[in-house]
Amino acid sequence: MQIINTALCSFGMSGKVFHAPFIDLHPGFKLTGAWERSKKLIQEAYPGVKSYTSLEEILEDETVDLVVVNTPNVTHYDYTKKALLAGKNVVVEKPFTNTIAEAEELKELSVKQNKLLSVYHNRRYDSDFSLVRQVVHDKLLGDIVEAEIHFDRFNKQLSPKAHKEVPGIGTGVLYDLGAHLIDQALQLFSFPEAVFADIRTLRPESQVDDYFEVLLYYPSLRVRVKSSYIVKEPLPAYSLHGTKGSFLKSRADVQEADLIAGKKPSYSGWGIEPASEEGLLHAEKNGTDIKEKLAAPAGNYVGYYDDLYKAFTSGKPVPVTADDGIRIIKIIEAAFKSNNERKVIDLTE
Repeated sequence: MQIINTALCSFGMSGKVFHAPFIDLHPGFKLTGAWERSKKLIQEAYPGVKSYTSLEEILEDETVDLVVVNTPNVTHYDYTKKALLAGKNVVVEKPFTNTIAEAEELKELSVKQNKLLSVYHNRRYDSDFSLVRQVVHDKLLGDIVEAEIHFDRFNKQLSPKAHKEVPGIGTGVLYDLGAHLIDQALQLFSFPEAVFADIRTLRPESQVDDYFEVLLYYPSLRVRVKSSYIVKEPLPAYSLHGTKGSFLKSRADVQEADLIAGKKPSYSGWGIEPASEEGLLHAEKNGTDIKEKLAAPAGNYVGYYDDLYKAFTSGKPVPVTADDGIRIIKIIEAAFKSNNERKVIDLTE
């Protein structure tokens, strides 16, 4: 069996929660270690791995096949470029980069170097989104005319991670949570024709955007993606309305909470939502008005690494391509332009 030796560029929350457990679990990957700057913790969690002292040490390690760039957004372009030039395959955390130009350059470089390059959009493997995608695919709502995707929180405090609160390109909730929501919208409905956006800062001490509403225009459909840090009682995370009915679903994937609590993704009940979080379908079915609850399939972030392994071994596309990442950054850049100019931005030009 081919083994993909994998190194992380950090072992903070991203490394501990979203990557290391799944790399360690997957038989096709081997966790070689992580770059640790101050706290040296990875060897306590994963005995026998390395604690790298620098990115250069990772890149000089000839045994490393794959580098996971899971560091602050501002570093994504630079670290990914260095890794590709060093002959490494790369997984880069979302958002792919801060600009379209950076993203397109990295795509071209990966092709030139003949290396795999993928963006880590793990929310494609959430239980709630998997159910929504199933509802859309099965056309349970007929022709969808309106959809709304939320990712709301109630948190008036600034992030303890200073890099998330410094004004500048790549920071703020649109680049953070917005990248996930836009990716999900594109997975469901493809690339839109135009964008209109309202982006604001609500928390008194914040210097970065912590609220956005982005409207995506399609020929016969409007999709709204929205996030706010000042929502005490959340609305449904997914609201879809079509010619046959409506579907409502909460954001209820349990994986992140379980991972933070120290649970491992190997137990039999992994990723299963509480029954109380089932989605509500109210629609016409075979000429009859029905109202029923739908259970979500189990969420499973290891699915990302399953799909990535197939790209290494079977020549299949990586689970989230550079083009996927580019399209998301195009919409984010257009959203900021729309907000600044207070107008709809055409994406077909």
